[in-house]
Amino acid sequence: MRGVDHDAVLRQIAEDSGWSGRYAFLIVISAAISLLGLLMPSVAVLIGAMLLSPLMMPIIGLGFGIATVDPREIRRAAVALLAGAALAIALTVICVALSPIQTITSEIAGRTRPTLFDLLVALLSAVAGAYALIRGRGGTVVGVAIAIALMPPLVVVGFGIATLNWTVFTGALLLFTTNAVTIALTAALVARLYGFGSHLSPQHTGWQLVLFVVSLGLLSVPLGAALRQIAFEAIAQRQVRETIANRFPTASRLGQLDIDFGAEPIRIRAVVFTPRLDPAADRALAGDLRRRLAHGIDLHVDQLQVAPDDGGAEAAQLARAAAGAKSDDGDDRRRQRMIADVALIAGVPATAVRTDGDARTLHVTAAALPGLPLAGYRSLEQRATQAAAPWSVALVPPTDTPLPTLAITDGVIDDAAMGSAAWAAMRSGRTVTIDGGSAAQRRAVAAGIVARGGAATEGVAGGRLRLGWQAAAPAADQ
Repeated sequence: MRGVDHDAVLRQIAEDSGWSGRYAFLIVISAAISLLGLLMPSVAVLIGAMLLSPLMMPIIGLGFGIATVDPREIRRAAVALLAGAALAIALTVICVALSPIQTITSEIAGRTRPTLFDLLVALLSAVAGAYALIRGRGGTVVGVAIAIALMPPLVVVGFGIATLNWTVFTGALLLFTTNAVTIALTAALVARLYGFGSHLSPQHTGWQLVLFVVSLGLLSVPLGAALRQIAFEAIAQRQVRETIANRFPTASRLGQLDIDFGAEPIRIRAVVFTPRLDPAADRALAGDLRRRLAHGIDLHVDQLQVAPDDGGAEAAQLARAAAGAKSDDGDDRRRQRMIADVALIAGVPATAVRTDGDARTLHVTAAALPGLPLAGYRSLEQRATQAAAPWSVALVPPTDTPLPTLAITDGVIDDAAMGSAAWAAMRSGRTVTIDGGSAAQRRAVAAGIVARGGAATEGVAGGRLRLGWQAAAPAADQ
């Protein structure tokens, strides 16, 4: 085509589309800046990374190599592109793995659901980029670099690998692949229109057109499906709002609406302020939405009764409902941690801990610890109670734990031993028998254990004073 210096354009592309130290340096810098922009998140920082990224030139070089059927240029550009992409991903994986911040920000999430619109942006941007290179419009390339945004999707791919989030990984990889393939093939098409590859036969041109159409057609399948899903979600959200609003009186208001389209069936939770409660609302609304959306629906509406036009009461109830939900979630997490701590202290699995919500008490039977006396298990209970505060813990010692030995010093019976025996009797629901010593001593020990909350009975005489467990009564004959 007249006015186009084909040789100069090809020389410029060859200079900028291959691997070099400058290229690798810019890959590292732009990937690092992109990662910071995604985590902050900051659009301004991301734009800076887009301007620095050198990835567009290998892709344009690949397109011109296809247009002229130049295997050497295709190989050079492909190697530079793949090596640069691998370097950016590897750097991101390392940085994210070392970073304390691994949150999916809005900028990261925005690059995980590519649609047909992204393909169109890449196509139009590639037309502008190829035209700018052919016509020497250097300033246009800056705008193209911002529009295409090649580096951020690559960094999100690395983020998905580092966090083992395959939804993020696959979405961002599809976006980068869409951009790269569309830019390369569109650049090849524009190059052919400007006379590059004029020496090729009609068969070459035919194969290039087939490659262009088939590649974009294959990319359009998942991108079109994603676009349809996004459109469905937008329509479904509007229909859910309308359906719920139409079910309740005019004075009613929809306070909160949460829809989980990823669940199967679709999960809908709503809060409605209404002057009149509707007990059949959940079933009726679920059936109506199943018909309208042609999907399974799991719906529940929390109805809060308010006086008509009571805006202040409504706001207060909404705040209390939200605070209550958060409180319930927090209480449940704290309770799970508390159970885990008590189970660890008792030496049993968390499933062995029973909860009594009314009494705010945790019940657990401790695992046997060889050589540990009853006083030791009582200390474990005290530690568990401290860990479970403000709940209390009732820890039952193992059944084969021996009762303490009673000592009498200057006529005074061992108070600690009686306390441990009473505690064990109370926790296990068993009765302590007092054998040996004098009748007065047996009566005194029994009274002391009972006074401390345990069950005790006097046993037989003979020998020194000692404690034992009362044998269980034989089962009655049926």
